[in-house]
Amino acid sequence: MSTTITSLPEPVEGPEPAEHTPRQMGSPSKRPAGAFGPAQIVAALPGAFRKLDPRQMWHNPVMFLVEVGAALTTVLAIAEPFLGGPESSGGTAVPLSFTWAIAVWLWLTVLFANLAESVAEGRGKAQADTLRQTRTSTIARRVTAYDEVADAAAERTAIAEVPSGDLRLGDVVVVTAGESIPGDGDIIHGIASVDESAITGESAPVVRESGGDRSAVTGGTRVLSDRIVVRITSKPGETFVDRMIALVEGASRQKTPNEIALNILLASLSIIFVVVTLTLNPIASYAASPVSIPVLIALLVCLIPTTIGALLSAIGIAGMDRLVQRNVLAMSGRAVEAAGDVTTLLLDKTGTITYGNRRASEFVPMPGVAISELERAAALSSLADPTPEGSSIVDLAAERGIRFDPSTGSGSGVAGEVVPFTAQTRMSGLDLPDGSSIRKGAGSAVIAWVEASGRIASSTLDELEQRVETISNSGGTPLVVAAKDLNGEARLLGVVHLKDVVKDGLTERFAELRAMGIRTVMITGDNPLTAKAIAAEAGVDDYLAEATPEDKMALIKREQAGGNLVAMTGDGTNDAPALAQADVGVAMNTGTSAAKEAGNMVDLDSDPTKLIEIVRIGKQLLITRGALTTFSIANDVAKYFAIIPAMFAGVFPGLAVLNIMQLSSPASAILSAIIFNAIIIVILIPLALRGVKYQAGGASAILSRNLLIYGLGGIIAPFIGIKLIDLVVSLIPGF
Repeated sequence: MSTTITSLPEPVEGPEPAEHTPRQMGSPSKRPAGAFGPAQIVAALPGAFRKLDPRQMWHNPVMFLVEVGAALTTVLAIAEPFLGGPESSGGTAVPLSFTWAIAVWLWLTVLFANLAESVAEGRGKAQADTLRQTRTSTIARRVTAYDEVADAAAERTAIAEVPSGDLRLGDVVVVTAGESIPGDGDIIHGIASVDESAITGESAPVVRESGGDRSAVTGGTRVLSDRIVVRITSKPGETFVDRMIALVEGASRQKTPNEIALNILLASLSIIFVVVTLTLNPIASYAASPVSIPVLIALLVCLIPTTIGALLSAIGIAGMDRLVQRNVLAMSGRAVEAAGDVTTLLLDKTGTITYGNRRASEFVPMPGVAISELERAAALSSLADPTPEGSSIVDLAAERGIRFDPSTGSGSGVAGEVVPFTAQTRMSGLDLPDGSSIRKGAGSAVIAWVEASGRIASSTLDELEQRVETISNSGGTPLVVAAKDLNGEARLLGVVHLKDVVKDGLTERFAELRAMGIRTVMITGDNPLTAKAIAAEAGVDDYLAEATPEDKMALIKREQAGGNLVAMTGDGTNDAPALAQADVGVAMNTGTSAAKEAGNMVDLDSDPTKLIEIVRIGKQLLITRGALTTFSIANDVAKYFAIIPAMFAGVFPGLAVLNIMQLSSPASAILSAIIFNAIIIVILIPLALRGVKYQAGGASAILSRNLLIYGLGGIIAPFIGIKLIDLVVSLIPGF
């Protein structure tokens, strides 16, 4: 049906239209708070003391061993006055307060390790408290026997009001404007505007509707308009919000395979050093200079990799927290770690690589036609076109100085009868009051409309075909524009070039990913010609055109069979198999419940480009763990130079040559090493929480940089730190 518009189109002067500014790529919706400060320490201390419980400590073998040593040293310190106290150790005198000093700093070492983990966990507490507020019990209007046909006919079915906690999987509820959605589910009827700010942090409402990829709704969000019918898809206590709370608090964080492997390695090293330490006393006793138990414990604590043992859990929790700060929920630590090892990245074209709506980029006139005439005709035919393509034609014409005054009438301000686009005609346009007409649309349809009033010269058709082919070969979509004058004579005016606009900055992003060793593959339903053009413009490494769900699955399996780890995004039910198959499957929060269940990450902002940020965070997690492990092992070397000479210099004077730090006394050397061993944990907590800065590069370059900075730094720092502490400790009488 046509629509009549009653005002006259007149070009007018006016200010240039505001330039559309796209959302900056990768900008997180939330910025993390300060990594480490007094407020975080105070809030984390109670949790750090609670973690001293041996039932919790045994999960960390290294720190559990330190706690056992601290407890044993404390017992010895209490017993010393009754046993006479050790006058010497390894042939060197030690003060009576030495054992107490060792005990205190061993307990502080354990406490500092717990503090690191507690601070990391505490960073999600505030977000969890906010989420808990969305779990307040609400009254749900449950439909006892839902009939979709009757509901569509406005014949309301029987409704019973029940507490939201009584809802079960498969129940159907009705939610209207002003009401909270009582549980996770899928909309099975209706469309509504929903406020999801409690979940995503974004104040702008979103539209949710049945029958598409935006049908999923989350319990605790609020309906702002209209009426929807929701089928509950979660059990009580297992809603999306419940899982979010557990994840951000770290309660459900499972250790990743690499983290478990590193824990096993650290435990094995600890066992080896226990054996080494136990063999030292018989050797010293044979030399008639036994070593006291507190000194042996101090040696053991300095030998085992306490630094990385103390920070390992905090590094993993902080990695997940960095995702939460960017509104991404990882359902497992394994997913975060896998993101760091990803070698193939699958990206949808529409909405990820391009903005999703084709936009007019160029007017190409026919020979003998002024470009201003083509611009004005294309704009006139698009003024009442509600599609993004139509709006973009008007915007492009306005940039060229062609504008129409909307104040001269209602709607678009155009006099004439709008001819809407239909699948049959494949074109739209405007019939003006003076009898002239304008049409724009598919080339064959517009040509047929022109030929209905007279034959078109073959040379003209050749010129048109050349322009259409050029645009098509570049991956664009050609829209042909024609006009018919008062006498009914029609002629071709030219072609509008519509193209998918590649998002700003993506080319640089893909180049950065390539430097990381990651191969990018664009997935699209477009024909191969268009796909090739967009892929070349965006800078991706490969593309999959005319892709079906089966094609996506097959591609992922081929990549995995070749030894690659694959990451992809998706939001629809048809994406669920591929999301489940991918090593890192990021589901959009706006997507279906099936997609969110299949993926191992959920992006609350529903920004597919965030997959690039997820990969960076995963790599940062792996690099941070590797860097601090390197630092931990390296700084043990300096501690050996402090403790070994102190223990045996009295028996074997030749060992004094190893005292290159020139520490003041054996007791001071041992205590200084233990103090440094505790303090370095606190110093490194901010780095563990913030993560080592990631710079794109090959594995060998990253390894070399880590060895230079954290390997060499791990050797140098303790020499300086232990010497400075020794200067202070030596001022204490007896040391």
